[in-house]
Amino acid sequence: MTEAQQDSNQPVESNDGARNVLDLGAFVGELTDEDDAASDDFSLQGLEQELEDCKTDDVVSMILSKGSSLRDYTRDVENNLRQTELESIEDYIKESDNLVSLHDQIHECDTILSQMENLLSGFQAEIGSISSDIKILQEKSMDMGLKLKNRKAAESKLSKFVEEIIVPPRLIDIIVDGEVNEDYMKTLEILNKKLKFVEVDSMVKTSKALNDVQPELEKLRQKAVSKVFDFMVQKLTALRKPKTNVQILQQSVLLKYKYVILFMKEHGKEVYLDVRAAYIDTMNKVLSTNIRAYIQALEKLQLDIATSNDLIGIDTRSTSLFLRGREPLKNRSAVFALGERINILKEIDESALIPHIAEASSKKYPYEVLFRSLQKLLMDTATSEYLFCDEFFGEESMFYDIFAGPFLVIDEHMNTILPNCFDAIGLMLMIRIIYQHQLIMSRRRIPCLDSYLDKVNISLWPRFKMVFDMHVNSLRNANVRGLWEDDVRPHYVMRRYAEFTASLIQLNVDYGDGQLELNLERLRMSVDDLLVKLAKLFQKPKSQTIFLINNYDMTIAVLKEAGPDGGKIQMHFEEWLKSNTTIYVEELLAEHFHDLIKFVKTRASEDPRSGSGQPITASEVEIIVKDFGSRWKAAIELMHNDVITSFSNFLCGMEILRAALTQLLLYYTRLSDCTKKIAGGSALNKDLVSISSIMYEIKKYSRTF
Repeated sequence: MTEAQQDSNQPVESNDGARNVLDLGAFVGELTDEDDAASDDFSLQGLEQELEDCKTDDVVSMILSKGSSLRDYTRDVENNLRQTELESIEDYIKESDNLVSLHDQIHECDTILSQMENLLSGFQAEIGSISSDIKILQEKSMDMGLKLKNRKAAESKLSKFVEEIIVPPRLIDIIVDGEVNEDYMKTLEILNKKLKFVEVDSMVKTSKALNDVQPELEKLRQKAVSKVFDFMVQKLTALRKPKTNVQILQQSVLLKYKYVILFMKEHGKEVYLDVRAAYIDTMNKVLSTNIRAYIQALEKLQLDIATSNDLIGIDTRSTSLFLRGREPLKNRSAVFALGERINILKEIDESALIPHIAEASSKKYPYEVLFRSLQKLLMDTATSEYLFCDEFFGEESMFYDIFAGPFLVIDEHMNTILPNCFDAIGLMLMIRIIYQHQLIMSRRRIPCLDSYLDKVNISLWPRFKMVFDMHVNSLRNANVRGLWEDDVRPHYVMRRYAEFTASLIQLNVDYGDGQLELNLERLRMSVDDLLVKLAKLFQKPKSQTIFLINNYDMTIAVLKEAGPDGGKIQMHFEEWLKSNTTIYVEELLAEHFHDLIKFVKTRASEDPRSGSGQPITASEVEIIVKDFGSRWKAAIELMHNDVITSFSNFLCGMEILRAALTQLLLYYTRLSDCTKKIAGGSALNKDLVSISSIMYEIKKYSRTF
């Protein structure tokens, strides 16, 4: 209470939030000395906090709001409690009879519950006994299930054993007496399973039943192997019959019985090896015979293109027509020009020629066409045989044994053809054909011809190099006097060279063969030397230049026809054409305007006002001016006629004439400028031809383009 007195001056916040100053002394009353002395035994620590907590209490708030003292309020509460206690005792006394009755009822219930407890305890004991019985039954059930499972497993193995080891009478009948057909194949599969079962299963080896069954199975195996061996020998014999389509027989007949081969491989190794050897021997002979016959038929269709005399630098006049072989001169152009022969590369995957049909039409073919047909037939046959060996025998390596004979036949043929082949373009076409065939086999993913195609390619290149060197040597060792003709038109040797080079460049477009480019450069150097030697045999320098220009222009034109990009060789001839055109222009102008050109080159560059040297006089220039004015049109006409008759290419001639007239205009312009500078030169103005007149004349000749 002392704490309440000490804190009576502290403000207290009511429930509604208003702050009132409460005098706790008014509620507690005045403390006597006894109370004060007794207060020493109590601690007032925390009283303030408790008062703060009681602010929100409804009872405390009500007491404080009435303004009564705590002692009075406490006294009232005690009185109320005593009154309530007395009332409660009275009520209890009034209800004593009911309570006694209630006690008796509770006692009866307790007795009943005790009986129930005993009954339930009995039930619990019985349930425990039942649970034990169920557990025993469960264990018995699991044991029975395990036994059942084991018995089923044993039954399964036993039934499988019985099924695999017994030999049904029907199986014996089919193996011994049946024909080799689809049913026989199925029976072989069953027999195969039984044989493997006896060999592999360890349980069977310890079985007494094996002693009874094994001899029978061995007899069936021997009978089956013997029977399918005879069957396969019969089928292989059919392959040897003439005009038999081997591929159809393989696909439609033999592949149906590929299980026979598998059976023999597993259960009759020696017999299988005999069948394998018989098939290899049969196919080797059949394919060798067919390819040899095909080659002989193709040889009848061969068109001879070139002989050893068909070289660029050989004089055609010295070659007898009777040395041309089986075909006349109409084929000579094909020796050097590619022409339509390049179409063979566009038809690379077309079907092979059928000889009797081609022979009936009396048509002949260059050798590269026959070569492509032979290689195409070989590719298709090899692809079919390689796949068949893999599927039927399961051995890809058999292919090389089978094709040893056909390869030998083709090698013999090539060894006969190549030494007599002098057709460089045909050889290059064959090289490109082999390359394309390698790509085809690569796309098919069939590697069996890789080594063969490489071998053919290796044999073709040296022959091509040898024939190419023959062309080069024919130019280097050419009889210049024998080749020379008094004709400035393009020489036939140069045309041969141009067509030959253009053909090889065209065949190298998609291949970029550096070795071929080097060989073409060697050929170009040789023909350059020969062309210069031929030009020097002309007595007039002008004729020499015309001859060179005509040949260079023709060569460039042929190279451009072969393709838009002639490469270094075309650039080389274009440079020589340009330089020789400049030389010819000067020679042509010097022939018709010698004095004018000489004066311009020697005197026109001098300054008339300088004191050095002999000064240019008006009379000296007058002679040249009047001479030019009197005949310049006639001279231009003569130049035009000269160009028209000298150059075989009209466009080239007109280009040269325009260059000559342009150069003439430059010379005359310099003469006019010199005339204006000399003393008395103005008097010559009336004799000078106007520049516009000369320009008009140049344009007049330019209209002919």
